[in-house]
Amino acid sequence: LALFWFPRLDVAEIEVTVVNVFSTVHVPWRAIQRVDTKYALTLYTDDGVVSVWASPAPNRYATQAASRSAARIAGDAAGTSPRPGDLLETQSGAAAYVIRRHWDDLREGGTWNGPAGADDRVRRDIHWATIAVLGALAVATALGILL
Repeated sequence: LALFWFPRLDVAEIEVTVVNVFSTVHVPWRAIQRVDTKYALTLYTDDGVVSVWASPAPNRYATQAASRSAARIAGDAAGTSPRPGDLLETQSGAAAYVIRRHWDDLREGGTWNGPAGADDRVRRDIHWATIAVLGALAVATALGILL
């Protein structure tokens, strides 16, 4: 249940919050270095890589169904030729487009003139209860199969 309902991406004015199954990562806008969509929406930050489980890259059928105008818009937003994960009709592409647009607006607007502070660090909260429950269920399943 947690594997399918728990992942979420929240884009707010002060940060991007990535809720995956095992952790929640709070990424301030200043910490983002690059946004990628190769396998899933991925945020490259000063403190490491954050993968967003809630927005995986599309399959090949979504890529074939994409329109030329969507590919052009996605390419303009990405600053390069678009990957299938950048297409606006896909989950990862729509999320990446919103994040890139706001990130660019903040950088161009002069909001980040001062030095980075403690509030600009990536914060990760581990979901220990979820890990324990999933581990107990895995052990119970293994014992049920073996016995």
